[in-house]
Amino acid sequence: MANKRIDQPTGTETVGHEWDGIEELNTPLPRWWLWTFYTTILFALVYVVLYPAWPMIDRATAGVLGWSSRGQLASEMSAAQAARAAVVRKIAATDIEQLPASPELMQAAIAGGAAAFKVNCVQCHGAGAAGSPGYPNLNDDDWIWGGTLSDIEYTITHGIRWESSDATRANFMPAFAGVIESAQVDALAGHVLSLSGKAKPNAAGAQLFADNCAACHGAGGEGMVAMGAPALNDAIWLYGGTAADVKRQILSPKHGVMPAWNERLDPVTIKMLAAYVHSRGGGQQAAPAVPAGEATGDVAHSPKAENDG
Repeated sequence: MANKRIDQPTGTETVGHEWDGIEELNTPLPRWWLWTFYTTILFALVYVVLYPAWPMIDRATAGVLGWSSRGQLASEMSAAQAARAAVVRKIAATDIEQLPASPELMQAAIAGGAAAFKVNCVQCHGAGAAGSPGYPNLNDDDWIWGGTLSDIEYTITHGIRWESSDATRANFMPAFAGVIESAQVDALAGHVLSLSGKAKPNAAGAQLFADNCAACHGAGGEGMVAMGAPALNDAIWLYGGTAADVKRQILSPKHGVMPAWNERLDPVTIKMLAAYVHSRGGGQQAAPAVPAGEATGDVAHSPKAENDG
């Protein structure tokens, strides 16, 4: 106490301590800061009593209120599911081809399908559904198995070449390696490319195509949905559109596999996925029903025939 004095430059009293000529000024914390500090201590004590706070081996202390972030999430998820339950029931009760007749219901289905697509489909088809070599682009209007809502729903449900599904869609292009000669492969590939204007036509290739390929792909390469044979007369290629790509597919064709999603997803989610894929821009409209008594043997009345190409 005897060593205390007033520091002349600052006008502040010292605490009386001195180290090598260095003295400490007596500058206590402001009252408002102290009371704020004491309040935070009190708040912390109340918090650890009311809420989970102290970590233990496999859990934390529960707190007298019994609140937890997991419990809050579960409650919010339940509320969200309850809010959308009515819409989901309407989608479930509506035939998929009738969804476009109700724009609000169709938009709800598309929104639900977009969410499901991000979780289950982007790994192969890409975030924008543009696909990649071996994985179809879902934004164009080229459909191997048909692009109507019901066609897409069936494909998603049962998959493509999915062995565990008896109703899966499957086609297998024969390998022509060892069947036709190298020169014939070149001619055939040239004709296939000529169908989309990427090469000049050649008579030898046209004859080989007519003899070996037209039964599935059509005389003009327009494809055949009923056979799962892709169109060859456009610029859309699943495994590449160069001459080397086409020859490789002729000699040793690749056959992609898509899982049957009914093993993981419920029917309503699959229906919403189909609506989303259809909405990407390349979906086809279902063929109008043929009135009773007007059916003929003409294949033009077949919904599949109208979706060819």
